Amino acid sequence: MEPKGTLVFSTVGRPHYGFDLFSLRLHSSNLRLERRLTDGHSINFNAQFADHHQSIVFISERTGSPTIYLTRPGNSKPRLLHSVPGSHFHDRPIIKNTKLYFISAHEEPDRLFKSWCALYSTELDDDKEKKTTRLTPPGSIDYSPAVSLSGEFVAVASYGSRPWQGEFHQLNTDIVVFRASQPCQRTVVCERGGWPTWSGDSIIYFHRLAADGWWSIFRLDFPQDLESSTYPLTPTRVTPSGLHCFTPAAFHDGKRIAVATRRRDKKFRHIEIFDVGTKTFSPATETLNPNFHHYNPFVSPDSEFLGYHRFRGESTEWGESIIPYLEPVSSPIRQLQMLRLHGSFPTFSPTTDLIAFNPDIEGSHFTGVKIVKSDGSKHWTLIKDRTAFYNSWSPTERHVIYTSIGPIFQSARTTVQIARIEFDPSDLNGYKEHVPCNVKILTLEDTGNNAFASCSPDGKSLVFRSGRTGHKNLYIVDAVDGEFNGGIRQLTEGPCIDTMPHWSPKGDLIAFSSNRHKPDDGAVFSIYVINPDGSGLRRIHVAGTEADRERINHVCFSNDGEWLLFTANLGGVTAEPVSWPNQFQPYGDLYVVRLDGSGLRRLTWNGYENGTPAWHTGDDELDLGRLRLGNGVGDKLKGQFDEPAQ
Repeated sequence: MEPKGTLVFSTVGRPHYGFDLFSLRLHSSNLRLERRLTDGHSINFNAQFADHHQSIVFISERTGSPTIYLTRPGNSKPRLLHSVPGSHFHDRPIIKNTKLYFISAHEEPDRLFKSWCALYSTELDDDKEKKTTRLTPPGSIDYSPAVSLSGEFVAVASYGSRPWQGEFHQLNTDIVVFRASQPCQRTVVCERGGWPTWSGDSIIYFHRLAADGWWSIFRLDFPQDLESSTYPLTPTRVTPSGLHCFTPAAFHDGKRIAVATRRRDKKFRHIEIFDVGTKTFSPATETLNPNFHHYNPFVSPDSEFLGYHRFRGESTEWGESIIPYLEPVSSPIRQLQMLRLHGSFPTFSPTTDLIAFNPDIEGSHFTGVKIVKSDGSKHWTLIKDRTAFYNSWSPTERHVIYTSIGPIFQSARTTVQIARIEFDPSDLNGYKEHVPCNVKILTLEDTGNNAFASCSPDGKSLVFRSGRTGHKNLYIVDAVDGEFNGGIRQLTEGPCIDTMPHWSPKGDLIAFSSNRHKPDDGAVFSIYVINPDGSGLRRIHVAGTEADRERINHVCFSNDGEWLLFTANLGGVTAEPVSWPNQFQPYGDLYVVRLDGSGLRRLTWNGYENGTPAWHTGDDELDLGRLRLGNGVGDKLKGQFDEPAQ
């Protein structure tokens, strides 16, 4: 039987983006006349001009996954242009000569730890057959396509058939070129590079992390007779050191490129135009929106317009201005519903009508504990202005939630406490946002880092991770009195990291993440299960012969105890990370697997880090049709997300 029920999970940064697409007329006497190209619904990004009249083809997540849309000036709503059946990820669309080129991730690769991304094309001419064709060879991986001015040549950032080695700040891709009419005859024109862009038919610009540590733009010149040169070519560095330059978009005059820059004295990413001849930059967006990040420029075929995406602004006139607490995400499994939470570490109440979580209102700081109705219609605050993370609702007590108080992801000796939160459920019937509660600490103050508690199905015990011995191992403690009356025992031991335990609904197993197979490597984690009495410890080998590359965390059981849900690095990277904010670990995707390690299924495909899931699989399935997404319940959308300074 396939997995079923409702998953609630978090995505780092994504709820705050609020991206829309904008353009500037470059030869206007007033460069402050910025034009909005999309309608403020969901997030809209990674566009290209489709013609000379500001029509654009772009990606939007308004249907729950990245999908290709087309909009024209004056259109109130964009038109769904193309969607590959079974694909939950589309990216970087381009229209050239009635043909649509795009990246999709719907075909599973030949092994784990490889991206699913490949380049496809489909004909848009109504008089021709509408057929989606894979242009990437079997076993190869392509990102970031670009089509030359005439449409004769296509360039991609490609791994070829090489496996992903775990890198993500800069992908080890090469620049590959082929004729649009001969996609199987590919040439590696340059090693190490990403995000190619054409100027005419014989010049390619691309970005690369230079040897001096600065992201820079490089240039390749080659003859139109692709087969006549010796490859790979040696590129020329175009932009200087001292600032980061990414995601170039070339003008077809061969003299200018638009780039996203991050200067050492600036807090925001902006679009600038670089003159290749004079080696000078001209600002494009900083004077318009100095305190917004701007991403991934694109240029119209006639070089009249410059486009990009950014946070749309706080005004309700610009579209959606509230971040809903729960947002539907498309699911690859019919009986499995998926919701993105505005927050982290969700946990369902015993009756599943409520979800407790840690709000993420200050970047990566989890400030307190909140409760939201499972239809997203109302919320309450239990703890405010106090760092709390990882919650577990008592399966037997509607008024009890367990959490961790103290800084997250710190050393074994850092003081973090397990806490029992008690409140009066009748207070949820009133109109007050803040609900009084009692916070009872269950662990001793001098016992180091105690966190990630999970309650047993009978409500009597907690399993949690503690660093009290100098190593992070699992312990079981009384759920009411904690360890103050001696009610604690060690479950696992060893010089390793055992963490994020989850008690099975039947009470017979505890699943957790651990690096005990490679205790000296803090970057690899696999799933282990153990009986509550300490016997039966075993590892679940999800990745088979490549299991030692697993980075698996946030494990939880289905209600029948037959499936495990987790976040992992098994699918590599789905989009060039430098083109997005929050490049800390942009490869966390959700998966499910049977308890015996079989039946692995991928659930998410995007350029984000997804994690901290909760899974409800009872008979009282949540009705997504009842979600209240447009009633103003949520936090103000302010575009506040982390943008690392590289």
